[in-house]
Amino acid sequence: SAVRQAGVRTMVTSRTFLELAQVELPGGVEPLWIEELASTVGWTSRTAAFLLGALAPARWIERALSGRRVSVDDVVTVIFSSGSTGEPKGVQLTHFNIDSNVEAVDQVLRLTAEDRLVGIQPHFHSFGYMMLWFSATRRVSSVFLPDPLNAAEVGEKIQEYKVTLLLATPICLQLYLQRCTPAQFGSLRMVLTGAEKLAERLSIAFEDHFGIRPMESYGATECSPVVATSTLDYRAPGLYQPGSRRGSVGQPLPGISVRTVDAEDLDTEQPPGTPGMLIARGPNIMRGYLGRDELTSEVLRDGWYITGDIAVIDENGFVTIIDRQARFSKIGGQMVSHGVVEGALQEAAGSHVRVFAVTAVHDEKSGERLAVLHTIEETRLAAILDKLAESGRPNLFLPPIDEFVKVEALPLLGTGKLDLREIRRVAAAPTA
Repeated sequence: SAVRQAGVRTMVTSRTFLELAQVELPGGVEPLWIEELASTVGWTSRTAAFLLGALAPARWIERALSGRRVSVDDVVTVIFSSGSTGEPKGVQLTHFNIDSNVEAVDQVLRLTAEDRLVGIQPHFHSFGYMMLWFSATRRVSSVFLPDPLNAAEVGEKIQEYKVTLLLATPICLQLYLQRCTPAQFGSLRMVLTGAEKLAERLSIAFEDHFGIRPMESYGATECSPVVATSTLDYRAPGLYQPGSRRGSVGQPLPGISVRTVDAEDLDTEQPPGTPGMLIARGPNIMRGYLGRDELTSEVLRDGWYITGDIAVIDENGFVTIIDRQARFSKIGGQMVSHGVVEGALQEAAGSHVRVFAVTAVHDEKSGERLAVLHTIEETRLAAILDKLAESGRPNLFLPPIDEFVKVEALPLLGTGKLDLREIRRVAAAPTA
């Protein structure tokens, strides 16, 4: 899909990678093999490139390579969305989008020359891409690893390189909790998570095991990607400035404005503490979707990006994400959050490891009904549902036991996020 939408004609890749990934190049794409290219670059070319990069003004290099002057408003990358809910969309980000986000994150995190980052998000992911430029332009030492789900390697490298900042998804934290030792994470002073909501039970278990509480951040590919983040508290004699709140993704970055508005009437702003559609505006907002003007106009209005997430903003500006609008189902005339049902099931099961994924499938009578993928023993389901019923939650939040589908593992994307489209497909398969 990405190759077709972007009109890619040439791809720089590796034979080894294609063999390991077990994928084939799309038709009509000409490959440039890294293994072959590397052998053609001699010391003369390398020396010339080094001198050009070290001594020549940037505008000379730009014109030598592209024949034109590069503007800060030029598109620097097209990052495709995960495609977890539909066909991937090509998000066009400019030099200014990325640079402004790097600068804002730097101001908030207040890293020092002694800090070291571990980059585990792939560079096709907007967070991984931004962190690449963050480490390059902020002169912060970084360790980049190829597989965020390889917990053994992540633990070893954090200990070996004395990493102080870890950014990972909740799924990754869940794996590290199971397979890494507290000593391996002893150098960490900050753990930030994003991409999905961090369950309170997982957060507590992580802190109990490693002695450090993970904090949440929030972003979207369309926002380059960070919109808001938690950070460490600031303390000084006579001064205390909180950097985080439990369950919150923190406050918006410098230069970024956020609001919650009525989901049906985007012109009506919601008061503090009231759930609404989260919208954001700032220098980090994308140029638009590649070749999808109609979709761009749906999410960009008067400079505001409509995130598609339902959130609450308190009086101090801390943002709490409730769930994605796409993960709500209208059942019996009421809106039911899949994320809230997942959390209730996890709590009833007493598990800090994600073992449930809630979705909705078509129902001829009510339009939609909840369905659940799970990885636990099916003999436990009845007791879990009984405990959920005793909690006093409405019947709408109680999926019937025959709508639970046992799977070996919950479907994940390469970024470690739940694959919502695959979850929906698997859940619907038994009744298809």
